[in-house]
Amino acid sequence: MKIAVLKETVEGERRVAATPETVKKFIALGAEMAVERGAGASASIADADFEAAGATLGSRADVLQGADAVLAVQGPSPGDLGDIKPGALVVAALNPFGERERVDAYAAVGVEALAMEFMPRITRAQSMDILSSQANLAGYKAVLDAASEYGRAFPMMMTAAGTISAARVFIMGVGVAGLQAIATAKRLGAVVSATDVRAATREQIESLGGKAIFVEEVKGIEGEGAGGYATEMSDEYKMAQAELVSSHIAKQDIVITTALIPGRPAPRLISDAQVATMKPGSVIVDLAVEQGGNVEGAVAGEIVERHGVKIVGHRNVPSRLAADTSALYARNLYNFLSAFWDQEAKRVVLPDDDEIVKGVRLTKGGKVVNERLSTG
Repeated sequence: MKIAVLKETVEGERRVAATPETVKKFIALGAEMAVERGAGASASIADADFEAAGATLGSRADVLQGADAVLAVQGPSPGDLGDIKPGALVVAALNPFGERERVDAYAAVGVEALAMEFMPRITRAQSMDILSSQANLAGYKAVLDAASEYGRAFPMMMTAAGTISAARVFIMGVGVAGLQAIATAKRLGAVVSATDVRAATREQIESLGGKAIFVEEVKGIEGEGAGGYATEMSDEYKMAQAELVSSHIAKQDIVITTALIPGRPAPRLISDAQVATMKPGSVIVDLAVEQGGNVEGAVAGEIVERHGVKIVGHRNVPSRLAADTSALYARNLYNFLSAFWDQEAKRVVLPDDDEIVKGVRLTKGGKVVNERLSTG
């Protein structure tokens, strides 16, 4: 089985879908690995490192020639796949809801498109979950970005000249990114608080040393919500949360928002009026800015200032730590494909009745076959 690893072409994408570590592992299974020249350069991986691991290097046309599987970070354009053989696997983050036309084009080309962000949130798929691996580092980086923009120190400092108060950091949305943001802000010495609509996160927040800020009089989501994600809340809950947040946010120096709902625009958590209550010099980092943003006034790809508050809207935050996020992403892909490796045939075999396969498979046999797309 020939596996092709493509160089990313989307502007600002610095990650790569394989590393020398995973190349060696695939070859040990019996695969032939072909890597596009320069694929790892932005993630601090030289072509020579891929060659030393056993991969062959070439142009995009070279690596795609006869490929049985294509690995990428962001889904390649169907037109960029050249004369890809029918039935070849395309394994990447494919943004199925936002790029539905591209999914249809994959079907027309005849490839089997596998969307890694559709990985089911089940125990045996945890090591394959790209959303978790990338969000973990995004949460970490969000705190560092906030610290960089914030004009003061994070920890309390007692000096002969007086005491500097610790920064107050508020995390909104306590999924993987939010939990890592809490941990990182605590390490930097901040006073941390956090909120979420899922009741189960209270204990997680407190276990990391944060203060849980929860709506008490209106019921939220008990447990973890669908697939570990939050869902849309009632208008009553939204109103109660807005009142709670308004009183809390005015006292904060840093706010980091991480709330996303799969297949939907990001929920609005902070209004312009709430931004205006914050102290001049405060910083908000909106990790959901590319899905519409949690913060009114946030602009994707920019740092804007409103009411004396900086609103940070970096695109593709995981790509800002490309070496580490690539290493984790590449392992996710290896863990997925190796789980379905047929040792006798020396290739990946994807059973139609497997829960993971049904979750990630978008197209097969010239048709769109994923239930989440066919049902809207």
